[in-house]
Amino acid sequence: MIVLQVNQLYKSYIADEILSGVKLEVQHRDRVALVGRNGAGKSTLLKIIAGKLSYDSGEIIMPKGIELGYLDQHAGLESNLTIWEEMMTIFEPLKQLEKHIRSLELQMTEPAVYENPELYQKVTAEYDQLQHDFKIKGGFQYEADIRSVLHGMQFYPDTYQQSISSLSGGQRTRLALAKLLLKKPELLILDEPTNHLDIETLNWLENYLKNYSGAILIVSHDRYFLDQVVSIVYEVSRNHVTKFTGNYSHYLDDKAKNYERDMKMYEKQMDEKAKLETFVQKNLARASTTKMAQSRRKVLEKTDWMSSPDGDEKSAVFSFDIEKQSGNDVLSIDKLTIGYDTQTAISKNIDLRLYKGDRIALVGPNGVGKSTLLKTIIKELPKLAGDIRYGTNVKMGYYDQELAKLSTNRTVLKELWDEWPMMNEKDIRTVLGRFLFSGEDADKIVRDLSGGEKARLTLAKLMLEKNNVLILDEPTNHLDLDSKEVLENSLIDYPGTLLFVSHDRYFINRIASKVVELSTDGSFEYLGDYNYYLEKKEELAEIAAEKAATMPAKKVTTVTTSTTQSNNAIDKEAKKKERKIQRQIEEIEKQMAEKQTAIEQLETDLCDPKIFSDHEKALAIQTTLDDEKEQHEELELQWFDLNEQLESI
Repeated sequence: MIVLQVNQLYKSYIADEILSGVKLEVQHRDRVALVGRNGAGKSTLLKIIAGKLSYDSGEIIMPKGIELGYLDQHAGLESNLTIWEEMMTIFEPLKQLEKHIRSLELQMTEPAVYENPELYQKVTAEYDQLQHDFKIKGGFQYEADIRSVLHGMQFYPDTYQQSISSLSGGQRTRLALAKLLLKKPELLILDEPTNHLDIETLNWLENYLKNYSGAILIVSHDRYFLDQVVSIVYEVSRNHVTKFTGNYSHYLDDKAKNYERDMKMYEKQMDEKAKLETFVQKNLARASTTKMAQSRRKVLEKTDWMSSPDGDEKSAVFSFDIEKQSGNDVLSIDKLTIGYDTQTAISKNIDLRLYKGDRIALVGPNGVGKSTLLKTIIKELPKLAGDIRYGTNVKMGYYDQELAKLSTNRTVLKELWDEWPMMNEKDIRTVLGRFLFSGEDADKIVRDLSGGEKARLTLAKLMLEKNNVLILDEPTNHLDLDSKEVLENSLIDYPGTLLFVSHDRYFINRIASKVVELSTDGSFEYLGDYNYYLEKKEELAEIAAEKAATMPAKKVTTVTTSTTQSNNAIDKEAKKKERKIQRQIEEIEKQMAEKQTAIEQLETDLCDPKIFSDHEKALAIQTTLDDEKEQHEELELQWFDLNEQLESI
């Protein structure tokens, strides 16, 4: 079933055409990505589809009754309610339905109703229907759904009563995403949903979206995320949209093949064009060949010659170099405590060794102090305890994820020239051109630049510094996929040492030779890329679980100790049982969701005229539908039983 169709859509801002003749289609359960450079029109297209922006011409078709959910990349939940209260507002219709069901139950106990067969039958019929509706709409599991999604977005029970107005901007963005996921619209539109998410939350979101019951349309610059989630890619380029089947990696392969094919065709056409032009120039003035030349000139004028596959889209071209080599020992950190003051220490017992040529990725959950550690290393923040030693000839360059090092009132040209006054203007403009600031772009005021432009300008300054150590805090945050690839290639060729924080798993895999995981209690080093880090972490967790299972019980020496240990053992056993039941509940909820999807599809099939007019096909589908419903009801009974067990622990 088609849930969205965009036909011949045009959008312009004054004289600038943004989208031209766009065609796009999304089917039920499709996972679709919109990709393209910053400024290509991806977010504009999403806003038009979501009804947030007008368009010049074309049509957007959605079936009646389809619910659309849209999350802007800058969205943040604004509310005076607590986290739990806000999430519960989504299910207000279900709560009202539940109240109605309870009122019918009371009616059925009243003599005036059960002594009147006709009235009793009417009330029970309504009760049965409402019970069925309540169950189908998730009435028995919406609180479990809230807890599951909040947990995935890193909001735990101790935060449920926290006021939303007291949350940070990043937390409110995550909460806005959580609320949208709980609404479960048939078409989910997400603009940069991976912003403000750490790696653990990204993994959860990927798995959630893979199993999502509706269709998804996403804009994201996270290649790893796109490869995991999407199966269709629409590229927005030069005002047009082109469809590719497969994930992002498949799209890149297909695009490369198309480029190679188009370039051959283009070169062939340009060769033919050149021959025609040469013939016209040589023969137009000759009386004997004038007509032939005029004929070929008409061919030249009438032919719709291909434009170059390269188009006018240029990529940044830059590389990082060093002025002087550092010593082999670049940085030594021992028992370091970091934070903003002694009362608010964020992390302690951090140990880190950075050697010449290392490429170390610093990972860990949000709020654990990754950026704080980098700022402490570059002496922007004081250390609270421990020791930091710097190697010989170490010259550090720092990339701030907030891009706060830029002077907002200067022009782009002045931003570089004021710091390198000995360079002539031509050389400064050449550098800026390599970072896609050409012509009038160099005269833009820094405060008016987009996030991607500010990121490129910061990288330009960093390139000119020629540091032998680069400390990078989320360097890919504001870059489009094309610019990310250029940055990755330049860092791979960089002859110095790297220490960086990133949530971009593809970037980490390409760049890192080591991964250091930061926690509130210290750091742990893994000698490999991100995939190795995941494998090793899983292996260490399995070893720890095996040790815990085989560890002998300690001998009891006193009655008091025995009682305490006995109570602890009971608590541990109860928690173990609780976790086991919780896992079973989650598995059943997953199975119920799958059954519900199958039931909805079968019911849709039965409404198809081609099927309901064929008695045998309709009967077969109805039989399957009855079986699926019966299995769904059995799962519900198991779900009730397990929840009762959970409450009794």
